[in-house]
Amino acid sequence: MSLFTDPRWGEALSHLPDYLGNHVRVSLAALALGLAVSLPLAILTRNRPAPRGILLALASIVQTVPGLALLALFYPLLLLAASVTLAWFGVSFSAFGFLPAMLALALYSMLPVLRNGITGLNGIDPALIEAAKGVGMTARQSLVMVELPLALPVMMAGIRTAAVWVIGTATLSTPIGQTSLGNYIFAGLQTQNWVFVLFGCVASALLALAVDQLLGLIESGLRRRSRLRSGLGAVGMAALVAATLVPTMGRSSQGYVVGAKTFAEQYVLSALMKDRLQAAGLSATARSGLGSSVIFEALKAGDIDLYVDYSGTLWANQLHRTDIKPRAELVAELKTALAKDNITLLGELGFENAYALVMPRKRAEALGIRTIADLTAHAATLSIAGDYEFFSRPEWAALQKAYGLQFRAQRQMQPDFMYAAVASGEVDVIAGYTSDGLIAKYDLVTLDDPKHAIPPYDAILLLAPKRAGDERLQAALQPLLGKIDIATMREANLRASGNDANSSPDAVARWLWEKIKQ
Repeated sequence: MSLFTDPRWGEALSHLPDYLGNHVRVSLAALALGLAVSLPLAILTRNRPAPRGILLALASIVQTVPGLALLALFYPLLLLAASVTLAWFGVSFSAFGFLPAMLALALYSMLPVLRNGITGLNGIDPALIEAAKGVGMTARQSLVMVELPLALPVMMAGIRTAAVWVIGTATLSTPIGQTSLGNYIFAGLQTQNWVFVLFGCVASALLALAVDQLLGLIESGLRRRSRLRSGLGAVGMAALVAATLVPTMGRSSQGYVVGAKTFAEQYVLSALMKDRLQAAGLSATARSGLGSSVIFEALKAGDIDLYVDYSGTLWANQLHRTDIKPRAELVAELKTALAKDNITLLGELGFENAYALVMPRKRAEALGIRTIADLTAHAATLSIAGDYEFFSRPEWAALQKAYGLQFRAQRQMQPDFMYAAVASGEVDVIAGYTSDGLIAKYDLVTLDDPKHAIPPYDAILLLAPKRAGDERLQAALQPLLGKIDIATMREANLRASGNDANSSPDAVARWLWEKIKQ
């Protein structure tokens, strides 16, 4: 089966109205906000060198911040603002998804609009401005009737650049909860679904190209003073917006929102929970690709209704505990602590997905390494790879403190790529996951942790505060509790790492349910 006859193209197409509509919505809102702020600032500072220089410098600094980092920074800032407004005024707002994405993207749009706006206004022939004054125009009349019309073609070029930047960067808003065309890319990378990755990249590029060409038609019309060209461009933009937004406007409420983090196991489990809710007659959608801290805060705030987390992650990251307790005791304490925030720990799924240091079996045997303590003597000559967040997590600090680990080199990479990298010898050790089926596929071995630096990582199902007494929801999820053992989850994860139609999260979730029912 070739790439272009792959049935997953149909699955990708089915998500397009939702992903594209949300992508256009957040991009338009960000661009409108950016223009509303940037254009007045360009007009106010065009003849004031000091404020103009400061403004352009600040806008340039924003461009040096990676898009994903800028988007992620707005989430905690808005969480803090929401807590302040709730405490002071009794009014809160959602810091999840649309708002942080819109604000960050609006900042990203400002530099080209400011720069072209100032350049366009300052490039007008002074004699024309003097002539406007000579016929009795006020400064405001001169700006509106002479300067802005003459500068508009140059300003439109900046708006075109800003639009392309915003549309491209909007694909990075998935980890903070904003649905976009980036959902294809993030999900595809995590599940090795290259159809999704290609579909997302092409859709985003075509959208940016279409918007750029339509804005270019408007710009050309303004430059040539052709109302027909400008009108066609404006009508084309309106038609594009309508075509992408209208299909999603009439949809009913999304019902329950199932969250998922940024790796394949989470995509499979969220699809499984969504299927169980729908089978019980409950409306449910999945919100996937969320960062670890983002997803917990989203649950706490009620922006998502449920998701699967891991006891060790919550113990270290949310409770900031460094002591290690027996599994049952740790889960019991965690349940009590979460209840203080009205979060329900519904139960355990039955398997553990812990961080573990992983090596090729043959390499470990050759070096006589069976435990992390054995690894310590060789670490200075070896390289290690982890996922994007591992080296900033408490677990890595705990491992270094317990064993004194110091590797020759540290690398970060997409989780599924780590296993191929260590199997091929590109790195010597990886921070893998004990439930990952790729460990068996590549004949890798997990190193024992004799000092118990890493806590237990039981998969647990969490419910948002507003769902604490939801009996229908809990009844629909009850058949999953305690029913997924480590062997079954490893096989599910291995299936999800394939590259065919049967490896999609939905297909693997259906297989997993059949195994659970047996």
